[in-house]
Amino acid sequence: MKQYNAIKAKYPDALLLFRVGDFYETFGDDAVRTARILNIVQTKRGNGSEGETALAGFPHHALNTYLPKLVKAGLRVAICDQLEDPKMTKTIVKRGVTELVTPGVSLNDEVLNSKSNNFLCAVHYGKKSLGVSFLDVSTGEFLTAQGNAEYIDKLLQNFSPSEVLVQKHYRKEFTKTFGDAFHCFYLEDWVFKYDYTYESLNEHFKTRTLKGFGIDHLTEGIIASGAVLHYLGETQHHKLQHITALNRIAEEEYVWMDRFTIRNLELYHSTAQNAVTLLEVIDQTISPMGGRMLKRWLALPLKNPDRIKSRQQVVAHLMGSRHELDKIQQHIKQISDLERLISKVATGKICPREAVHLKNSLDAIVPVKTLAMECGEEALKVLGDQLQHCEVLRSKIKETLNEDAPVNILKGECIARGFYPELDELRNIAFSGKDYLDGMLERETKETGITSLKIGSNNVYGYYIEVRNTHKDKVPSTWIRKQTLVNAERYITEELKEYESKILGAEEKIQQLEQELFGKLVSWLGDYIQPVQQNARLIGQLDCLCSFAKHAILENYIQPVIEDSGELDIKEGRHPVIEKQLPPGESYIANDVYLDREMQQIIMITGPNMSGKSAILRQTALIVLLAQMGSFVPAASARIGLVDKIFTRVGASDNISMGESTFMVEMNETASILNNISDKSLVLLDEIGRGTSTYDGISIAWAITEYLHEHPARPKTLFATHYHELNEMGETFGRIKNYNVSVKELKDNVLFLRKLVPGGSAHSFGIHVAKMAGMPQQVLNRANKILKKLEKSHQMEDAGAVLKQSAENDLQLSFFNLDDPLLVELKEELLHIDIDTLTPVEALMKLNEIKRMLGSKQKKAKA
Repeated sequence: MKQYNAIKAKYPDALLLFRVGDFYETFGDDAVRTARILNIVQTKRGNGSEGETALAGFPHHALNTYLPKLVKAGLRVAICDQLEDPKMTKTIVKRGVTELVTPGVSLNDEVLNSKSNNFLCAVHYGKKSLGVSFLDVSTGEFLTAQGNAEYIDKLLQNFSPSEVLVQKHYRKEFTKTFGDAFHCFYLEDWVFKYDYTYESLNEHFKTRTLKGFGIDHLTEGIIASGAVLHYLGETQHHKLQHITALNRIAEEEYVWMDRFTIRNLELYHSTAQNAVTLLEVIDQTISPMGGRMLKRWLALPLKNPDRIKSRQQVVAHLMGSRHELDKIQQHIKQISDLERLISKVATGKICPREAVHLKNSLDAIVPVKTLAMECGEEALKVLGDQLQHCEVLRSKIKETLNEDAPVNILKGECIARGFYPELDELRNIAFSGKDYLDGMLERETKETGITSLKIGSNNVYGYYIEVRNTHKDKVPSTWIRKQTLVNAERYITEELKEYESKILGAEEKIQQLEQELFGKLVSWLGDYIQPVQQNARLIGQLDCLCSFAKHAILENYIQPVIEDSGELDIKEGRHPVIEKQLPPGESYIANDVYLDREMQQIIMITGPNMSGKSAILRQTALIVLLAQMGSFVPAASARIGLVDKIFTRVGASDNISMGESTFMVEMNETASILNNISDKSLVLLDEIGRGTSTYDGISIAWAITEYLHEHPARPKTLFATHYHELNEMGETFGRIKNYNVSVKELKDNVLFLRKLVPGGSAHSFGIHVAKMAGMPQQVLNRANKILKKLEKSHQMEDAGAVLKQSAENDLQLSFFNLDDPLLVELKEELLHIDIDTLTPVEALMKLNEIKRMLGSKQKKAKA
């Protein structure tokens, strides 16, 4: 326990798995947590004594079963092993931590998800901006970036790190800015120093400068990246030769989507139960590398038209050559997770069977390369040309290992016969013993005349010769008696003992030789890390493009035209996720959307609940996003003027944990949009202002729309609203057009046609929707009565207001006396308004104030 406490003191934040004989034990609070998470028995050591402590453990061979459960529970686990053979020491066995496994640092297949990266992240707070770095130690991918908090927030949402490293000094600030959803570990502030981190990175990459990676200007990004490397050292991960490059996430190359947009469009996560995400619908990848890459492509759509068109050309070629597509996919199916296999080579954690999988995967790449090189599509030829045969590597593994090599090298028969003559000789001694013993038995039977002789072995005496009591008088004097049975005696001979030691020695030597030879192979494979990583990356790309082609064939997608214009023209667009969820036989109602910056910049969509307004908004964003990923899209035709930012404000949700109401969340998200728009932005607004009172809501929605219309950038905008009053904007503002999602009114019901047509809508049909939801008839009847009363009173108010206005104009009522103090006050108020700095919302509020002043004057006049 003294030894345990000394090691535990070095890792106070980790759960310590302490190897004792054949078990991993945990003590004290660790044991309580372990027993609860793993659902295993918790016992006590020193029961009733002063030093009583909780105890929980499991067999050492079950580590791969239990470790993932502890890590997935968010724990950091320090694995403490015996560092020497207990037989070789008379004192306490030397022990030490051999690995620290954390949510973000794991090579265990049971912890990892094959189609998702397991990123360890570091965030550094600089003077002017924040730095961020992402490293997947299981694949060797190492990325960095820097920017404002909003940009870092977007990257955290995109990459979903399993663990985030933060300076202790900024613990509260991180939670305040990015929430508390991440597993965080807080490092000392001295780790985040430029000189230390810069030196660490150069030392790792064996470079003098980081200019070659194109990141030398990213001071905060370099600090975050160095902090990640530091943490790997702290967690006993020193074999990192598979981390061969540090890549910059170039903000200017990808479409900007803030975290609200990523959440609202449900790209790869959804807050709703059993909801289907876009990724789930479009993912036809069949390799782990392709699955991970598709996720990255979805998070970072392209802005470069040449790169988009290059992807499209490959997809179009594969769609036109189905036979080629099927063949390539068949070969990709044979390829294991190359990135993680070669990472295991670098970290020395690969097993014999995985080394054979590596060889078989590289074998499957050869026909893929041939198919790509022989096709007529240039982009595919270039990809094929970059794939490497790795012939020497494949031959080396083939001649060294058995094709059916076991997972555990201690089980033997890993090294192929004929590879190492000495090993073959030892195997002959150890495993052809039956022939030798049969020969000995035959010889001894002839010499002694005992026909019932038997040779056997047991754990106590080893090999022996058994003689029945009826023949014991014929036993030679040179035989030594070892055991007496009821009906027989057991003897050993000099020859038998010699043979036994030879066999036992051979088995031990075989095990030692196999480990040695396999170790040399793994070390040799380390020279091929980069070519294998390149193959893995290229196969991932090809798998994604095959996935696009397969999905486009299955779902009838078309190739969009990508152009550098301000237009967005989608004919018969469909929502890729909703379309997939429709019952068999039901077809999706497709819609046209046209936006530009000159004539139809803002489309104001009105229509009842459940009519499909939100679906039209989302499908427009998803079609643009798919197009700029290089995928084909669900439409009859599509011309996409390159979009650089997609903003959405869809749906309403409270953020109670942060003390924010629905309306506050809505205003935060909308403010983020208005402060970041550009001339190539696509803005999608759904029900802005519904989180507050009706008149407040209308005022805010109007002001926001006016702001977008008058903004010099003129961003393309779709605005879905319940407020029919906003249709009036179409008459005042030239680039705002009214559309509605049409419905057909039946006698007692309403039929949603889900078709977008020009013109505004005047009804909400809320009561009809309530009826469809199963609302009791008594409630519906009462709602209809109240509605009719309200509509009637509203019409009367309107009529009265019109008549009154007419009378006031005709008679020029006497209370508008120019010397009236109210008019003097009103004049002063108007003269002091600075129109140039007044926002639309402030203008409406000022107008409301003037209206109240006049209203009070009118009341006095009546009196």
